[in-house]
Amino acid sequence: MALIKSISGIRGTIGGEVGQALTPVDVVKFAAAYGTWMLQNTSNNTIVIGRDARLSGDMVNRLVVATLQGLGINVIDLGLSTTPTVEMAVPAKKAGGGIILTASHNPKQWNALKLLNQHGEFINDAEGKRVLEIAEQEAFNFADVNKLGKYTQSDKFIKKHIKAITDLPLVDVEAIKAANFKVVVDAVNSSGGFAVPMLLEALGVTQIEKLYCEPDGNFPHNPEPLPENLGEISRLMEKGNYDVGIVVDPDVDRLALVNEDGSMFGEEYTLVAVSDYVLQHKVGNTVSNLSSTRALRDVTEKAGGTYFASAVGEVNVVNMMKEQNAVMGGEGNGGIIYPELHYGRDALVGIALFLSHLAKSGLRMSGLRAKYPNYYISKNKIELTQGIDVDAILGKVQKKYAKQPINTIDGVKIEFNREWVHLRKSNTEPIIRIYAESDSLSTADHLANKIIADIKEIISDKSE
Repeated sequence: MALIKSISGIRGTIGGEVGQALTPVDVVKFAAAYGTWMLQNTSNNTIVIGRDARLSGDMVNRLVVATLQGLGINVIDLGLSTTPTVEMAVPAKKAGGGIILTASHNPKQWNALKLLNQHGEFINDAEGKRVLEIAEQEAFNFADVNKLGKYTQSDKFIKKHIKAITDLPLVDVEAIKAANFKVVVDAVNSSGGFAVPMLLEALGVTQIEKLYCEPDGNFPHNPEPLPENLGEISRLMEKGNYDVGIVVDPDVDRLALVNEDGSMFGEEYTLVAVSDYVLQHKVGNTVSNLSSTRALRDVTEKAGGTYFASAVGEVNVVNMMKEQNAVMGGEGNGGIIYPELHYGRDALVGIALFLSHLAKSGLRMSGLRAKYPNYYISKNKIELTQGIDVDAILGKVQKKYAKQPINTIDGVKIEFNREWVHLRKSNTEPIIRIYAESDSLSTADHLANKIIADIKEIISDKSE
């Protein structure tokens, strides 16, 4: 059982003891804390909520709705939706904030409350800490019976989201339609199961093979869109009957692509390709986090722009995008942030921009991928037992490699000429993530394994 409290929300497994997992008591406590914070910081008493299709979603939804109504907050419930749709709905509905009920890429036993401000963007560090303080103090003041919040449902906003995408100048619906793409969609039986086909139809795609598009929350495989979890769509694409393979995570904020031959386009290269397309039409700056491929920097500089790296986390990427007036940004996990639409990771706009790029290039997916520089990232993690001091471990690694260029704005990033290793503790899981990049996967793996061995040695020495 697990319960992880972070500045961006609360995430945990369903079932177990109060305070040790995401139980109904914990859901109510943190929904009340967020609602209280919003009332204290805005004159607005309306919150937009939406959820992915995971099995616990309906239960958690009813707990959150009732809690917010009990605080006197009016709730607009989008029902089954996507994270980017909720993000766009908050300002569109002139709400004071939003809650997305999703554990993103985590397996089905997990759920979470992801918290938004009045702009439909994730709350920042200070705001998140204040919500956690309110929860810890249980400083709630519920409304009397005459002032309970109202509840309304709205299932129309996904269509508005898609219309806003198709209206974007760089989304070329006619080019996509003319390309007559045959597309396979793996939506892991969550919200993308209806949202992605709806978008594709609006883009003029008529040949859509739906793989796990029933939004019933029964994830058929690990829902994180990594190559090791995408064997079925890869085998389907290998047969040569389709042009594009599209994979999204349960809340549709991450986009992975599969080539026409079944090979992976590479989740890191989703952002690279979409940015390349945008930069062909609008020169400017780009932003990704420290754990993302340097290929984005190469593409940006080639187009005459400047690349900037932020700390990991969507809110950090967004903040730097605003500071640097970036035209594109995102994260190497397939997260596309296109500010002309909104400041949030959005697989739907990523799909529309990518298909526009592919259609106008005249290339097949593998040919488009071959245009970009080849870097390989080895993504690893070490699961932690309770009581391990992660900061102390990172400090010892930093000391061991003190002669190398080191960046500590987010964990420890060590540069080795054109290679790098980034170590950081996860905000959502009890793990240390170890990412390494090089111009060959074997070298990246070797570099990552070397650091992993260092960490295990440090942990072993401490336990003796």
